Amino acid sequence: MAINSGDLLIVDDQMGVRRLISEALLERGYVVDQASCGREALEMLKGKKYHLIILDVKMPGMSGIETLHEIRKINPGVSVVLMTAYEELDVVEEAGKLGVKHYLCKPFDLNELRSLAQQLIPSSDAIPAPVQ
Repeated sequence: MAINSGDLLIVDDQMGVRRLISEALLERGYVVDQASCGREALEMLKGKKYHLIILDVKMPGMSGIETLHEIRKINPGVSVVLMTAYEELDVVEEAGKLGVKHYLCKPFDLNELRSLAQQLIPSSDAIPAPVQ
């Protein structure tokens, strides 16, 4: 089993959701940062390169789609997983135009999230687990 060393950013206005996702990925060895809104996420992106961003669609202030537009200006190639509690075809279509290929509908299975993270973070970022 490998420990994953990829850096992830979770962007959601709900602290409970951020905490749940963070714990699920931290236990797999990922480095996880959290932002409570789009503006905070964009500031964090200016100072650090992330391998994966998990982004909520519905947030107060700057929406997930607005945040995604700005993310693409800062880091055009970063993988983004969009989270939503609603299936909105216009949002999915717009996100698809911005390179999003993966979506999670709330509530989602944490194993599905872990699997997506493993898929989307380059395998060269996996390091062997320490021998115990």
